[in-house]
Amino acid sequence: MTYKDYYKVLGVSKTATPDDIRKAYRKLAHLYHPDKTKGDSAAEEKFKDVNEANEVLSDPEKRKKYDQFGEDWKRYQEAGAQSGEFDWSKYDGGRGGQAHRMSREEFDAMFGEDGVGDLFDLLFGQQRSPRRGSRRAAMRGHDIEAETTLSPGEAYDGTTRLIDLGGQKIKVTIKPGIADGQELRIAGKGGAGIHGGPHGDLFLTVKIMPDPALHREGNDLHGDLPVELYTAVLGGKTKVKTPKGAINVKIPKGTQNGTVLRLKGLGMPIYGKKGEFGNLLVRVVIQIPQNLSEAEADLFRKLAALRK
Repeated sequence: MTYKDYYKVLGVSKTATPDDIRKAYRKLAHLYHPDKTKGDSAAEEKFKDVNEANEVLSDPEKRKKYDQFGEDWKRYQEAGAQSGEFDWSKYDGGRGGQAHRMSREEFDAMFGEDGVGDLFDLLFGQQRSPRRGSRRAAMRGHDIEAETTLSPGEAYDGTTRLIDLGGQKIKVTIKPGIADGQELRIAGKGGAGIHGGPHGDLFLTVKIMPDPALHREGNDLHGDLPVELYTAVLGGKTKVKTPKGAINVKIPKGTQNGTVLRLKGLGMPIYGKKGEFGNLLVRVVIQIPQNLSEAEADLFRKLAALRK
C-alpha cells in the first residue's frame, strides 16, 4: 500500500477547514472527471486519488486517524515489513515498549474496513477472504458550479431560473429575499457517478444587480428621501418609493436634514421565512429652493429677521 499525502492531493494545508477541503475537492473533481478527460488514464488516476483524499479528509474521524498514523504508514512502506525499523512502541498503550500483536478485530475497530483493511494484511501477513460480489468501487459524481444574476425586483419577489448544464436544463426556484453572493445547493444535480455511485450536487451562486435607489444591509434597505424645505419646516406628508410601491409618509414639523425615518416591514423579505420582512430606513435630504424671485427672497429676509 503506497502512502499518499491526501493534503497534497487536494492542494490544501493540514489546517484546512472542512469548507476549504470541500471547495478544493469540487474544483479538482470537476477538472479530472472522466466525463471531461475520456481516455486519459493519468487523469482518471488523479480523479480516484482526489475522491480517496476527500473521503478521508471530509470525515472528522477518518481525518483524525489519518493525521495520527499517516506518516508512520509512509515510514513502514519505505522500511519494509522485515526490516525491523518500524517502531510500534508508541502505539503500545503505555506497556513500556512491550510488543503487542494487534488482532484483526482490534485493527478493524481502529481503522474501519473501508479501504485500509489491506494494510492489516500487509503488516501482519494475514489473508483475507475475498468479498462476495467484489466489484470496482462506486464513486460519487463531481459537483458543478454555476452562477446566475437577478434584478433587485427578482431578489425581492423570488423567481425561477433554467440552468443549462451541457444541454440538460435544471429548473431552480429562488425564494424571496435571496442575498447577493448566496450559494444554493441543489442535491443530485451535479455530474453522474461512476460504477453506480450517486450524482454530485449543483452549487448555484446568485448575483444581484445593484439598485440605484436603495442599498441593502442584511434584510434592511437604506435610501435617501428628498423633502421640500417647507414640508420639513411646517410638517406634512411626502411620497416614498418602496419595493411594494409608493406610500405617503408623515414628516414631523421641524424635521432636520439627515434625520433617518424607520419604516417597519418595508425592507427585504427574510429568506426562507414567509411573511417576515426587514425594515426600510430613509434619510431625509432637505431640498433648498433655488432661483428665488425677489418677492420670495424678501419673505425669507423677513423670516430671518423674525427669527432673530
